[in-house]
Amino acid sequence: MGRIWSAMSSSPAPVAEDGHERSVTVLYATETGTAQEVADRIAAQCRRIHVRARVHNLETYTPDNLISEDLVLFSVATTGSGREPRALTPLWNLLLRSDLPRDLFEDLSFAVFGLGDSAYEKFCWPAKLLSRRLVGLGAGEICARGEGDDQHHLGIDGAFEPWLHKLSEAILELYPLPPSVKVQSADGLPPARVSITDAGAQTLTACPNPLDDDPQHYTATVSCNRRITAEDWYQDVRHFELNFDQDIRYEPGDVAVVHPEAQPADVDAFLVSVGFDSTADDPITITHILLDQSLPQFLPPTTTLRTLFTKHLDISAVPRRSFFALLRQFVSDELEAERLDEFLSEEGADELYEYCQRPRRMIREVLEEFRSADIPREYIFDLFPPIRPRQFSIASSVKRHPRQVDLCVAIVRYKTMLRIPRLGLCTDYMSRLQPGDKLPIGLMKGLFSLPQDGATPIVCVGPGTGVAPMRSIIEDRTYDGFYNNTLYFGCRCESKDQHYAAEWHAYEESGSLTYRTAFSQDVPEGTPRRYVQDVMREDSRSIWRLLGVEGGWLLISG
Repeated sequence: MGRIWSAMSSSPAPVAEDGHERSVTVLYATETGTAQEVADRIAAQCRRIHVRARVHNLETYTPDNLISEDLVLFSVATTGSGREPRALTPLWNLLLRSDLPRDLFEDLSFAVFGLGDSAYEKFCWPAKLLSRRLVGLGAGEICARGEGDDQHHLGIDGAFEPWLHKLSEAILELYPLPPSVKVQSADGLPPARVSITDAGAQTLTACPNPLDDDPQHYTATVSCNRRITAEDWYQDVRHFELNFDQDIRYEPGDVAVVHPEAQPADVDAFLVSVGFDSTADDPITITHILLDQSLPQFLPPTTTLRTLFTKHLDISAVPRRSFFALLRQFVSDELEAERLDEFLSEEGADELYEYCQRPRRMIREVLEEFRSADIPREYIFDLFPPIRPRQFSIASSVKRHPRQVDLCVAIVRYKTMLRIPRLGLCTDYMSRLQPGDKLPIGLMKGLFSLPQDGATPIVCVGPGTGVAPMRSIIEDRTYDGFYNNTLYFGCRCESKDQHYAAEWHAYEESGSLTYRTAFSQDVPEGTPRRYVQDVMREDSRSIWRLLGVEGGWLLISG
């Protein structure tokens, strides 16, 4: 049967006579944003072969919709030592149901690209499990699973680019192109995902902040930002208290979401270096053109360049290889172009690593060296990664602290071969907060749950800042009068970084907590260091009684 083709300006996709589009659904689950970038690159390749891609974050995708999909492409990161990203958990729990028929997805075709690090034993584990489970439920895998490895000398591109080529061939077998339609070249400057136009000042003042309308976000007022490690200790850990005007609800183990902002001085210097300083405060309107390419969450339609680089686009991130590939399109200096070509060649992979990854060189520092780059403002969302919100375990119980959230946060600060210290974007932002400052805070369901019977024993293991959710749990249980609680806490030095020590000792004196500690550096010279697992081994009989005999729960965070 002949086909009639049509196209949309935002993302061309041929449409058959029967009205069915040549389309795919791309689902990603990410923690740091790399899987999202992979999903965008998959969508861009689909556009080149005239297939429309609908890209969704699994965080907002309804798992039940999977049964009605025809072709789904997954981009799945790995977290910790092999766990799935939080966004994948609802879908994974659904797929694990024992009552699902073995032919549930007989009409579904799929492909999976996993991201991981082969230095860990469970390399790309979530992607492997997802692929096997879908096949076990009758789905057809159109392309062998790809596994991106951070240890590869080309990074994830070492596996992703060959996999993407095979994926394109597999999709074209499912959706063959007629002779009159050609695959678009990947060379040259790709189209921008947005258009940007000048706007009036009145438009900017009338534009609401999208976070204000989000039901999961609240406005908090900082009432406490206190260092809880010793002043002469190398690590700066802070206790934050955030207060709310309205009643809020959360459970022990839930998570607070913080939206960081870049330092004003860094933004000012960056705007000058790229030539945006003269128009940085002019109101602009953003129109999403390529709908298959993602934009930062909670992006206002009218804003300024200064606001974008302060709140939405990350100029302090360590750039990925794809950043240099697009930057190559904007440089005019011959020597700079040659250097970028060398970075992007397979032979120059080690040089790119030494230049970028090893010193943790930031995007704004790179652009200070490639001064001939003339970046069109329409391409800022293609070149710069989004500032991602950070998640912190809540360290308080709403029963004991109504309208309040406490956080225990280690301030990220370290040195590389470059003279300027590296700072964590979010923790640096939080370290500068003063009492009275206001900020939006999101509340999310965490991974912990507590037994319905409060008399059930609880054994908490929370070394370092991993003690934050344990503080929430212990506060909650002791408030309700349940005292069968044990906490194993470990740190380096009893007097320097024993977080909330006075509280634990007070609970212990009241009989509501058994507090067991390990201080790895507080041991006599020549004596092996002592860690939490050593203390738990010593307590093996009592732990067995709590867990094996009395049916207690073991909760671990670290």
